[in-house]
Amino acid sequence: MNIDSFWPAWITERIWLEILTLESLEPFKNFAQNFRNHLQDYKQIFDSSEPEKARLPQEWSDRLDDFQKIMFLKCLRPDKVTNAMQDFVSQNLGQKFIEPQTADLHLVFRDSSATTPLIFVLSVGTDPAADLYKFAEEMKFAKRLNTISLGQGQGPRAEAMMRAAMEKGQWVFFQNCHLSPSWMPTLERLVEQVDPDHVHKDFRLWLTSMPSPQFPVMILQNGSKMTVEPPRGIKANLLRSYITLNDDFLTSCTGKADEFKHLLLSLCLFHAVLLERRKFGPLGFNIPYEFTDGDLRICMSQLRMFLMEYTEIAYKVLKYTAGEINYGGRVTDDWDRRCVMNVLDDFYASKVLDSNYCYDESQVYHQLPPTSEHPAYLAYIRSLPINDTPEIFGLHENANITFAQNETYRTLKDLLDLQPKTATAGENRDVVIEKIVKDVLSRVPKPIPLATVMEKYPVMYEQLQIEYSYFFSESMNTVLTQEIIRYNKLLNVIHTSLQELLKAMKGLVVLSQALEEMSKSLFNNAVPVMWSKAAYPSLKPLASWVADLIQRVEFVQGWVDNGIPTIFWISGFFFPQAFLTGTLQNYARKFVISIDTVSFGFQVMKQAVKDITQAPTDGCYIRGLFVEGARWDNAAHVLGESRPKELFTDMPIIWLQPEQNRQIPTSGIYMCPVYKTLTRAGTLSTTGHSTNFVFTIEVPSSKSQKYWIKRGVALIVL
Repeated sequence: MNIDSFWPAWITERIWLEILTLESLEPFKNFAQNFRNHLQDYKQIFDSSEPEKARLPQEWSDRLDDFQKIMFLKCLRPDKVTNAMQDFVSQNLGQKFIEPQTADLHLVFRDSSATTPLIFVLSVGTDPAADLYKFAEEMKFAKRLNTISLGQGQGPRAEAMMRAAMEKGQWVFFQNCHLSPSWMPTLERLVEQVDPDHVHKDFRLWLTSMPSPQFPVMILQNGSKMTVEPPRGIKANLLRSYITLNDDFLTSCTGKADEFKHLLLSLCLFHAVLLERRKFGPLGFNIPYEFTDGDLRICMSQLRMFLMEYTEIAYKVLKYTAGEINYGGRVTDDWDRRCVMNVLDDFYASKVLDSNYCYDESQVYHQLPPTSEHPAYLAYIRSLPINDTPEIFGLHENANITFAQNETYRTLKDLLDLQPKTATAGENRDVVIEKIVKDVLSRVPKPIPLATVMEKYPVMYEQLQIEYSYFFSESMNTVLTQEIIRYNKLLNVIHTSLQELLKAMKGLVVLSQALEEMSKSLFNNAVPVMWSKAAYPSLKPLASWVADLIQRVEFVQGWVDNGIPTIFWISGFFFPQAFLTGTLQNYARKFVISIDTVSFGFQVMKQAVKDITQAPTDGCYIRGLFVEGARWDNAAHVLGESRPKELFTDMPIIWLQPEQNRQIPTSGIYMCPVYKTLTRAGTLSTTGHSTNFVFTIEVPSSKSQKYWIKRGVALIVL
């Protein structure tokens, strides 16, 4: 495809390339030219809050059907594809197919019998136990309901409980069947042995289980199944928290009933905010933690206890128990813990005791008068909007776009995985794969000759005390050599595997499972697992990944040919932590000091790349970072608010300045984490470094750290 260099300033290169790609489909012939001719019309669609409902220019509005319009929308506004899919399904199948269907226990129970197990299929963060207990009370079975949570050693007790219930006409409730896979065959045998002529007609078997391959198929086939979805949104979560409370509990804190009501609403809102931040992906939390109602209940008990025990409200104790223990105990990422504690600061504070206090600028979420009773709280919660704005989370409006885009890409990936493994454009699947293989082989460079590099950039530690100039460049020589070794390993894997795949497709060698998986990935424009295991972290699809790899190798080759770069492209490093350590090591060796006492200072440069022609005396210049969740304000030279629909922006050149015994500034900066990919989450590797986190940069800021922490601002090495 001939990539046209023209595209309007208000769309990204990616959007333009996808529009050009659309032309390969017959219905979209000459679409790009039409797009150019009607830029103002398409800009209105791009800027619209509901682009899925906007009309295309007349010619295309008549020519394209509803499904083809979704294809165009995927190019221009991928964040609205899910909405368009919902409208498409609703128009063609019916509204009920896009609405969540709630399980009515009365209805399910009415259709059940003593020989029909009732099964709750759990999803993460749900627990139907409270609903079942309430239903048992309504049916006058509260005292005849026997409950046990399955696990190690609970099998014999559960079996005895079930046999007794069958005789006496009681209910048994076995929770978490997926945690006792070894006992599932016994449960299957017990259910099979239930004789309708000899079992009490009131007997019922209730089960809960996460989806598990060990769960008996026979029970699933013969049972009544109910899915339990967690509440979605601030409103639903608040309602779930307050629906189980009553006026007795709200007034149970003797002497501090008003304070208890205010802080209780704050706590429930905090719980809802934590749960709902997960939907924003890495902008919310690096890792999607499974906070539960149990965390909230224990915090409620502690809030009531500490208010009654202390004369003054012990905010420090409340924050520590909630943020570090009850909720923080689930948090494994230090940056997520920082976020949790900063969010909690807004909810456990003296300011929330004001009856007029609002939690957001729009004043949607606010405190109620202390005289309010339980029905008033429920009425207020039911009046809240169904859809949350990012404002209550401390996030920018763009966070909704990121969330919606991720949901779109995930849905499309699932649909792609369900497709038959054949090409539909007239070409055989093997022909398509062979073209891709030959294209990648022709473009990806061969490994860099290591011997030549080591001769030009020798690693000779014995010369360190003899020649100062060589002493200074020694660490970078080591970094360069290690980078080449890593890239060569990857390049060898790519070339070898592609050549093997070509041979296998011709029948010259056996098509192994690994090669079969590789061919499937190539066909789906995904990076083969065989390559990603030998590669650096990346989320790019195959085409972009190959282009990025070529750029990286060119960066390393340029270093080899032209010497140490004036400005280092940090995105081009396979292992950037080694480069950072090498920079510190150079400084420590130059001044003969311990490297443990050296750390980086940071200066964001005002000059462009072309204006910097000489490397700094100490430290180094780096480029290639992008800001997510904010932007760099060149005029004010500080972090600034993102522009609408602008999810990432370039970060200027940064000067890493090594200093000995450096004191970290206490104000005027944001401690910004740097990650390799947009997922941010990583694991601790054998080197002691995270597979994703790189290091922390102090970015100048006119706002408080808390503001950017809640915004989820980070630098990404794209």
